[in-house]
Amino acid sequence: MTFLTRSTFFFLILSSVFNALVISSDGDSSGDGSLTWDQAYDKAKSIVSRMSLEQKVGLATGMGWEKTLCVGNTYASIDPDFPSLCLQDSPLGIRFADNVTAGVSGITAASSFDRSAIRQRGEYMGKEFRAKGVHFQLGPSIDIMRSPQSGRAWEGFGEDPWLAGVAGRETIIGIQSQGVIATVKHYIGNNQETNRTTSSSIIDKRTLHEVWLWPYARAVEAGVGAVMCGYNRFDGIYACENDYILNTVLKNELGFRGPVMSDWGATHSTIKAANAGLDMTMPGDILMGDGLTFFGPNLTKAVHEGKVSEERVTDMSLRIAASHFKMMQDKNYPKTTLNTFNRTDAPVVLVQDDHDRLVREMGSASVVLLRNEDEILPLGNDFKKIAIIGSNAGPIPEGLQGCPDQSCGNGHLAMGWGSGTADFPYLVTPIDGIKARMEDEINVVHTFDDYDLDRAKDLASSADVSIVFAMADSGEEYIVVDGNNDRMNMSLWHNGDKLIEAVSEASDNVILVINSVGPVLMPWIENKSIKAIVWPGLAGQESGNALADILFGDVNPSGRLPYTIAKNAEDYPAHISTHSEVVYSEKLLVGYKYFDAKDIKPLFEFGYGLSYTKFEYDDISVVAERNGANTKVVTSITINNVGSVDGAEIPQAYITFPPSAGEPPKLLRGFEKVYIKAGDTKTVNFEFTDVDLSTWDEESEKWKLAEGQFTVHVGASSRDIRASIPFTI
Repeated sequence: MTFLTRSTFFFLILSSVFNALVISSDGDSSGDGSLTWDQAYDKAKSIVSRMSLEQKVGLATGMGWEKTLCVGNTYASIDPDFPSLCLQDSPLGIRFADNVTAGVSGITAASSFDRSAIRQRGEYMGKEFRAKGVHFQLGPSIDIMRSPQSGRAWEGFGEDPWLAGVAGRETIIGIQSQGVIATVKHYIGNNQETNRTTSSSIIDKRTLHEVWLWPYARAVEAGVGAVMCGYNRFDGIYACENDYILNTVLKNELGFRGPVMSDWGATHSTIKAANAGLDMTMPGDILMGDGLTFFGPNLTKAVHEGKVSEERVTDMSLRIAASHFKMMQDKNYPKTTLNTFNRTDAPVVLVQDDHDRLVREMGSASVVLLRNEDEILPLGNDFKKIAIIGSNAGPIPEGLQGCPDQSCGNGHLAMGWGSGTADFPYLVTPIDGIKARMEDEINVVHTFDDYDLDRAKDLASSADVSIVFAMADSGEEYIVVDGNNDRMNMSLWHNGDKLIEAVSEASDNVILVINSVGPVLMPWIENKSIKAIVWPGLAGQESGNALADILFGDVNPSGRLPYTIAKNAEDYPAHISTHSEVVYSEKLLVGYKYFDAKDIKPLFEFGYGLSYTKFEYDDISVVAERNGANTKVVTSITINNVGSVDGAEIPQAYITFPPSAGEPPKLLRGFEKVYIKAGDTKTVNFEFTDVDLSTWDEESEKWKLAEGQFTVHVGASSRDIRASIPFTI
């Protein structure tokens, strides 16, 4: 194997300069200088054909944990020359780096229901990863929230596969427009942290295709450059050595042409993994840091012994090289300036530009207003004294980087913990944002003590309005915070429920602000003193400013819940399993579909969110056309802003399939964010194709267009349907 000296390795990965470019989103040439997959493969073949077996194996093998500039690097080669490729976390920003943006989390981006903003988020992340010389961004995460207690669900886009597919696609297009390879993860059935490396996800083929595979299919359509397989087993076989999900489904059925890499330490074999479709082992070690590897010399030996064909190794290297060439990373790509494991040695490279503005805009666009009695919000000049109560309003006591990978669990919550994080360059807390926005004559009193209930009551009773801040956190398996990675329960942290109850006893004007990784239980929900409930999610470094924009009416809230908030934990269809086999017995009834099918009323349904204005829906129509093998259905609806404030509405389109299809009561198949001035009207069109109207047939193992009478429902949420209309195929 052609291994390089450390100095030569550094020279190769530090030897190019930045040159902005735009990459086609779907893999086809768009006239902007981008490459199709076929063109990328032609370039890959020209160089891989000149590589020795050892060089090809090096391209598929990570150099080892804590031995490289990035969290993962492949081996470079000389004659032919091919660089070491840098792979770096995370889905929301650059991990282990300074002078980068700590943006909104995936679950919060999904709350915006805003395609344009989600794509812009991908674009600015791509710019930062590129400018730091990263070839693969290890994101987005498109794992669906199966259980609200899943520790890493906040990294993804919620409980609905259609929403996750749209958000994933827009993120990928944004990232790859900057020439950075997006890596979707964690393929597949990796939906809890408990026993994540040993448990087996048992999913029937129809459910696999219609729910869990759906966002991956949309990612492949978007031209995603890489896929990461997860830690878990699928049907008893490790995901990273499972021939069915890697070869049969991903590469053959979906037509994915890039590389499949292992999650860090998720490779468990040489021969089985290679033959089953694993193309890159990361970070290279058998046990992270042991200096051994399942690939490297072991893979070379397996080829010499005839247990893995050299054609398979050639395919591995072609897939990796093709993704590199497709993103045109061979053309003046910036040098790698990260130094993950020795950060003080990294050069200062400023990449943030005006991305703080985008983070703030997305943060405010993603705030979900759950309640607003007596129109207490937005805050006006009527309130001369405001009490801010709760540690979630204030700074992190341990400091911004005081705990590994954001695992403090104290102070203001602006992201969960684990490898899906980035360091805060700064953090605007809620009290910072509120004070910066308030008029001088308004008095602010505060306490960050969650347990001194008498102090909280005293402040609340003396103020015109009390804003109580509470939170619930979670994160990745390798860190445990107060007994949690997966959430032990759905209660608020730090005495939150008792704090809310105490303040509600002392004040008639209470506003709750809850930053959470997912749904929480609300035992105080019927309290009449609680006039407003604001749900900002995990909004990153500009969290306090984004919140203030909503509280004071500078931005009219338009965020929507990307998951269901239930009355009781038992109401959810799936929970964290401690068994060796995690059986997906809910089948197609994930999230709101289960609540619909079982006629369970949630506290706040999927897609729910209030505005400071009011919208009415009128004049629904539908046209269905069949042209040979293609189907096109277009539904139109008129939306009127009948309130007095300009704002954005997010109409959502759900489809009920014919009874013979055996689908849930209704499925999300469209949404649009539309800005409408007060008194104005806009028409919104939804277009549905065969992809949206088909079911997976287990007998033929193919998608089959459903036939019969469908119904389109358009509304402001999954339960607030404003108009319905049937059509027939």
